[in-house]
Amino acid sequence: MTTIDGIVRVVGVGMVPFTKPGKSPSLAEMGCSAVLAALSDCGLPFSDIRQALVGHVYGDSTSGQSALYRVGMNAIPIVNVNNNCATGSSALFLGVQAILAGAECVMVLGMEQMLPGALGAAFPQHESPLAAHFRVLQSIAGIDPGVPLTAQLYAAAANEYAALYGPIDDTLCETVATFRRHAVHNPDAVFRLPVSATQVAESPMVCPPLSRLQCCAPTCGAAAIVLASKDFCQSRSLVNRSVVLRGIALETDTAATFDSHSAMQLMGVNETRRASQRVFEMSGLDVSDCQLVELHDSFSINALVSMEALGLAEPGGAVRLVADGNHTYGGRWVINPSGGLISKGHPLGATGTAQVVELVRQLRGSVGERQVPGARAGLAHNQGIGGATVVTLLTAD
Repeated sequence: MTTIDGIVRVVGVGMVPFTKPGKSPSLAEMGCSAVLAALSDCGLPFSDIRQALVGHVYGDSTSGQSALYRVGMNAIPIVNVNNNCATGSSALFLGVQAILAGAECVMVLGMEQMLPGALGAAFPQHESPLAAHFRVLQSIAGIDPGVPLTAQLYAAAANEYAALYGPIDDTLCETVATFRRHAVHNPDAVFRLPVSATQVAESPMVCPPLSRLQCCAPTCGAAAIVLASKDFCQSRSLVNRSVVLRGIALETDTAATFDSHSAMQLMGVNETRRASQRVFEMSGLDVSDCQLVELHDSFSINALVSMEALGLAEPGGAVRLVADGNHTYGGRWVINPSGGLISKGHPLGATGTAQVVELVRQLRGSVGERQVPGARAGLAHNQGIGGATVVTLLTAD
């Protein structure tokens, strides 16, 4: 995908509030509610939808049909997508391709109903698709069988970053505290009570240097996006309320991920660099043209590394960016105005679509107290180890 040239528009968005496991409606009910909200947002009937892409990680194989059949049964193609934590944005990537291929109007839904506790294998009869990642992690830092593997991978990345650029513990904790302050004003976020950097640091240690409040928790939720072509928008008088999707790129691992002996490579830093550069080339814009960024802070270190990989700071420069307040209101960018994954929640299949819902609402100027002043362009970054990273750039016109 080399250019989109203003063809693809986001005309409707909807989501349900994210919740802790055990407190949500069923997976299909959440998905249905998000779709109905997105259709209501754009004023279109479900009969206008030509295709649907539905992302979920822990749903059975045709869970998308189960959710959408509650809205309508008009024989459209429905494709279920699973790409780890980048599932929702991978569904969006396919939805954009469908529009470019002539589908005119497409529904993209991300949804997830998770269980409490650390992530586990859904199909233990198979070797983990992350086995190669964990073999490299074993050679880098060793593996403690009593600690969640993903936490160990990100902790190794944090230690690698600190070895390269200096101490980061205070910066990690301050970043979490900042995003939690953003979440206070997001009614869809799970964790809305503010916490201080000291409280983050003093929460129970999961895997040094990452404490519990630096790690995202399992959550449940759904978020939906209606995509349409520019011609379709003009035929339905939707152009004035549409947000333009200027660029989207999906990148996966290269051999360097495993050959570099780097935990930051294992977590996908180079995928982020490549995806963002492709989006900037595609759109003719740069991160300097954006006012807000929704990035994938599944662990606190992912926020710092991703700031740099997206071009907000030079390598090692994220510490200064945070110290100068250029990651929050009043600074150069507002990063994760929604609260991000640690505060808003991370229902795997819904995360990528929820990021875009936030960008669209910000670009429309409709989010009240968390509104980013002068928001005209925004960047979304959604990452799944294994690997898949999606970067999306949207503008208000």
